Amino acid sequence: MTVSSSAATVRLDPTRAIGDISPLLFGGFAEHLGRCIYEGIYDPASPQADARGFRPDLMAALRELGFTTIRYPGGNFVSGYDWKDGIGPKDRRPRRRELAWQSIETNQFGTDEFMEFCRELGTEPMMGMNFGTGSIQDSADLMEYCNAPTGTKFGDLRAANGHKEPYGVKYWCLGNEMDGPWQIGHLNAVEYGKKALEAAKLLHMHDPAARLILCGSSGPGMPTYPEWDRVTLEMCWDQVDYLALHYYAENRDNDTDSFLASASVFERHVDDLAATLRYVKALKRSKKEVFLSWDEWNVWYKGDATQGNWTEAPHLLEEVYNLEDALVVAQWMSVFLRRSHVLKVACLAQIVNVIAPLLTNAESVLKQSTFWPFAWFRKYAAGVSLDAQVESPTYETKRYGAMPLLDVSASYDAATGKQALFLVNRSRDESLPLTVVWHGQAPASLDTALQLAGNDPKAANSFEKPNGVTPRTLDAIRVEDGRAELLLPPLSFTVAAG
Repeated sequence: MTVSSSAATVRLDPTRAIGDISPLLFGGFAEHLGRCIYEGIYDPASPQADARGFRPDLMAALRELGFTTIRYPGGNFVSGYDWKDGIGPKDRRPRRRELAWQSIETNQFGTDEFMEFCRELGTEPMMGMNFGTGSIQDSADLMEYCNAPTGTKFGDLRAANGHKEPYGVKYWCLGNEMDGPWQIGHLNAVEYGKKALEAAKLLHMHDPAARLILCGSSGPGMPTYPEWDRVTLEMCWDQVDYLALHYYAENRDNDTDSFLASASVFERHVDDLAATLRYVKALKRSKKEVFLSWDEWNVWYKGDATQGNWTEAPHLLEEVYNLEDALVVAQWMSVFLRRSHVLKVACLAQIVNVIAPLLTNAESVLKQSTFWPFAWFRKYAAGVSLDAQVESPTYETKRYGAMPLLDVSASYDAATGKQALFLVNRSRDESLPLTVVWHGQAPASLDTALQLAGNDPKAANSFEKPNGVTPRTLDAIRVEDGRAELLLPPLSFTVAAG
């Protein structure tokens, strides 16, 4: 690794804000895929499970992550799902061939169980709607079931199923990846835009306050990107609140240096769609704002099976995350802060077992390397994101050319006076001296200092060796005359807050 110089400087001013940090940036995603639901968040056969089928050890780990919203039930799954299969007495629920992942769906976990799960965690539910085999009436019926008072068909049905009070679901996804040929009921942009518009009108008749998420292009590699987004936004602008984007990072060619610079791809993705939003707003002469919802994001590339061979809860996509994956996740969340003026929702895909920060077996829950960056951003990033001025050495990458060694985001919460810095040293072999300079209000000290670091980018945790990648707590960092000095080890993610 060739480095251009040896030290870095970050300059901060709490009055230079990029945007408010939306709490919904710290969301998750739970799909009926593999063992995310069954043997994951719902495991009644486990001796550790409570009467509802929830494992206290897993629930404790999920509370530590602190998801503010959870998107459900898919994903590709939702495009062939009849939500009515998953309500009512469990002994009457049908078993189905689940076509997206070629598994057997028992329907023992459905809408009501998900709402109870969210209530237990204190998180907002985000409901996905079937825009593949489903009709706009099916979507409206689901909203009535979730949000209407008793006195009509679906409100009464919910009450008959033991839940008299409406759930009050605020966030609704108008389908999933409908631009993808792999999607059940795939539509082109105009076909989808017409369906989404009419569904949105119908849903707003039920609940004018519903927040609707338009299905955007499945990723920047799609041949229709970002034209799909432009067309559907032009058709649906006045009825929707967010445009969804999806992306999964990968390191299939084992190029660690380039992989650790993936934040440049994430930023370009947001910037492309932010420009599309501005264009459509200008075209329509609109005063209304539409924001971005990154409601599927994660590292995913290691090649685990994606088809269940018509079994229940097959082991699919149980990615083992290592140190370099955790550093990419940390940078991704820094991009959330650096683009917080337009990015308001994000859902980590997924929350347990399937490309997830948590894995379960019969006896225990394993925290993977990616657990820590999510948990730390969730805990310490609040208020507004700051426009950090960064001077950093650079290094060469095959994919992106020269990139800075230091990745930075920062936050300031005026309500508490707390500031936080999130720092990744991308170097594989060199420590990075860092000077932080505050212009304006500086913290008295950075009392919280946490770090994830190691010498091996491929180091990972396992049930047999759960401490391969574990965090450490550092001494408080002194701030004198508005300056602080840090030494960031190679392959490290550091949080400094105070």
